[in-house]
Amino acid sequence: MAVRAIRGATAVDVDEREHVLERTRELVSEVMEANKLDQDSIISIIFTATQDVSSVAPALAARQLGLNDPALICVQEMHVEGAMPMLVRLVAHVETELDRDQVRNRYLRGTDQLRVDVPPIPGS
Repeated sequence: MAVRAIRGATAVDVDEREHVLERTRELVSEVMEANKLDQDSIISIIFTATQDVSSVAPALAARQLGLNDPALICVQEMHVEGAMPMLVRLVAHVETELDRDQVRNRYLRGTDQLRVDVPPIPGS
């Protein structure tokens, strides 16, 4: 069994506690379903939120889904001028039989645009 990291993100429309929790539960559920994970597969999840999302710690949503044993932490996303606002992101560390190329990152509600601006490595 391998340890893999899975990324994900979702946008929120308003910084209201229940809305942020709903979107975060959706994101965690999508990551788990897409990668055929159960609660015992999850080692830890790091959640980030942009500075305009401050009504609740997104990790509470994972606890509401029953993820009581994994280590969870929330941090504020670094502010970058022009970056997409109103986001919750995660990196989940999981035990899985999936090969690295089989891992499915989940970008919900328009956040698939987050990766389009990544430039190629210079000189490659």
